Amino acid sequence: MKFGTKAIHAGVEPDPTTGAIMTPIYQTSTYVQPSPAKHKGYAYARGANPTRTALQKSIAALENGKFGICFSSGMGATDTVIKMLKPGDEVITSNDLYGGSYRMFTRVYEKFGIKFHFLDLTKASNAEQHVNEKTKLFWLETPSNPLMRVIDIQALVVLAKKNNCLVAVDNTFASPFLQNPLDLGADIVMHSVTKYLSGHSDVIMGALVTNDEKLRDELAFITNSCGAVPGPQDCFLVLRGIKTLHLRMERHCQNGRKVAEFLRNHPKVGKVYWPGFPDHPNHEIAKKQMRDFGGMMSFELKVDKLENAVKLMESVKVFSLAESLGGVESLINHPASMTHASIPREERLKNGLTDTLIRLSVGVEDVDDLIEDLDQALKVA
Repeated sequence: MKFGTKAIHAGVEPDPTTGAIMTPIYQTSTYVQPSPAKHKGYAYARGANPTRTALQKSIAALENGKFGICFSSGMGATDTVIKMLKPGDEVITSNDLYGGSYRMFTRVYEKFGIKFHFLDLTKASNAEQHVNEKTKLFWLETPSNPLMRVIDIQALVVLAKKNNCLVAVDNTFASPFLQNPLDLGADIVMHSVTKYLSGHSDVIMGALVTNDEKLRDELAFITNSCGAVPGPQDCFLVLRGIKTLHLRMERHCQNGRKVAEFLRNHPKVGKVYWPGFPDHPNHEIAKKQMRDFGGMMSFELKVDKLENAVKLMESVKVFSLAESLGGVESLINHPASMTHASIPREERLKNGLTDTLIRLSVGVEDVDDLIEDLDQALKVA
C-alpha cells in the first residue's frame, strides 16, 4: 500500500455499531465488564482507548512498524524510552538536539545516574570512542533541531548493534512521509505528533513505534504504569490530520525549497541551513535516507547582531513568531531564547547555535506571499 493510501486508511475501520467512517471519540474513563473471570479487552482508559488504538495502528503503519504507542506529549514519549534505563547506563546522543530533550537528559535523568554523551554524530566515527559496556542507547535526531544536521542512521545502527545498544530516532522534523528509521535498522522511532503528524497546531501528543514485541511490551508497561497518555479527543484530531499528511508534506517540501533558495540568494543573509543544498554537510546521506528535504530550515544574517535578527522577527506579517513547527501556518522562531533557551549559552555557542540564528517552519501558504513577507522583513533588518 502506497503512503497516501496508508495515510487515509491504515488503522482505521468503520465503526462496527453505526458504520461511521471516522473513528468515534470514545470519551469514557472505564468500561463495563461482563465477568471478572472472562473479561478480555478494554478495562480502564489509561491502559487503552479505542480511539487511541486506531491512531496507534495508523502511526505504526506510516512508519512501516508493527506497534505504536501514543503519549500526552513528545516529551512523554522520550521520557518513556529513558525510563527503560537504569543507574550507571550511558547514552550516546547529538550535541545539536531539541532543547527540551537536552533539559530532560541533563536536569532530570543525570541525577539518577544515567550518563549522556553529547557528540557530533554527523560522523559515525565520533561515537566509537565513547561506546563501552555501559552504553545502552543511541538517541538520534535527524535532521537536527535547529541546525538541520543529518546523521547517517544506518552507520550508527551498525555501531550500536555491534555493541548491543538500542537505537531510537527522533523523526519529528522529517515525518514518516520523508524518512522511515525502522527500515534503516532503528529499534524505536519517536515523534512529537504535535508537529507534522497532527499538522494543525491544535494538539500536544507524542508517539513511539517499534517492530520488536518485547520492546513494545516494556514501553506499554511503563506507559500504563506512569500514565502519560493522550485523551480520545486529541487522538481523533490527529487521525483527521494524518489523512492529509502526504498532501501537506508535498507542499511543505515545495515551499521549503523555494524559501531556502530565496534566502541563500538574498544579500542580507549569511548561512542557510537546509539539507537540500548539494553543499550541505551530509547532503548525500540525506538524499539516501530521505525522500525530500522538508520545510524546516535555519539561517543567519550577514550582520551578526541580535538587534537585527529581532527586528526581522518583529517585522514579519505572514510568518508568526512562535514556538513549535509542522503546522499548516508558517512560523519563525528564535532558538536561543525560545526552543533552546534551556541549553547553557556556552554549550549552544560551542555547537554552532548562535544568538542570532533564526529558524523557520515553512507552511503551506502561497509561497510567493511567504517570500514577499521575508523580503520586506529583511529590508527592515
